[in-house]
Amino acid sequence: MLVIVVFAAIGRRNHDESGTVDAVFTTAAPFLIGLGVAWLLLRTWRRPMSILNALAMWPILMLVGMIARNTVFDRGTASSFVVVATLFLGASTVGWRVVARLVGRARTPAT
Repeated sequence: MLVIVVFAAIGRRNHDESGTVDAVFTTAAPFLIGLGVAWLLLRTWRRPMSILNALAMWPILMLVGMIARNTVFDRGTASSFVVVATLFLGASTVGWRVVARLVGRARTPAT
């Protein structure tokens, strides 16, 4: 969730838009909704560290987020934004779990 808010804040700053808290959360809202839908559909709370869950969550997050952004929030979905959002949110949704797993394995002594 924090990554989505950071993504929205960076995007607003890069486009010289207002960085107020409400503006950032309004920008992040479609993807926060997408994240919530993905969590509910996949029951991600049962295995929050699962890389497979994250891989399944990513496209749901993006699809619901883009649809909500375009229809509910009346914001554009330029192809360049779709690419950047997909890569950033995918890397952050899946990436931190991969890093956590690798760090956990590195710390576990070999038996």
